[in-house]
Amino acid sequence: MQEQSSTRNTGVAAGPSVLSKAAAYFTIDFPKGQRQPALGRFIVAAIVSVVVSLAACAVIVVIGTAIFPATKGYEHFGFLNYAKLTVPGVLAACLAWPAVTLISSRAVRLFVWLTVAVTVVGLVPDAWILFRGAPAAAVLVLVVMHIALALVTFPALVLIAPQPRTAVAGRHG
Repeated sequence: MQEQSSTRNTGVAAGPSVLSKAAAYFTIDFPKGQRQPALGRFIVAAIVSVVVSLAACAVIVVIGTAIFPATKGYEHFGFLNYAKLTVPGVLAACLAWPAVTLISSRAVRLFVWLTVAVTVVGLVPDAWILFRGAPAAAVLVLVVMHIALALVTFPALVLIAPQPRTAVAGRHG
């Protein structure tokens, strides 16, 4: 009887909270470090992520400047200019993968959502420089570069350094 009256008073039915639903959806179960990717494979995946991301950006700049010749020489298209942002960003994404596997025994779903969210947030500086007067064609190339980073880094991590399906022998938690 008490539950009915509290439901009537608040207008909200008792049930799982949004946080508990999200935790279930993303399998937030804290597997105590027993579902971590293998260190060697993780290092390889991180190296592949950085190298292929830099290569992808270089190719995108070549293609972008061929399609939009007016963007040749654009300051953000210099290798060192984008490398100094790409390398730390990709390495941060790489470190996020084992961190996510620490909190979820089925981390790929959560990592997909985080990848999308971080990629969208990463477009904010592009929108800012567009707003400040940067050429739209150049900003479009930068947007493609940001998307390419996600399309390279995510699969490199989850395919080269996958989360084990079962607890790793010898790990204690």
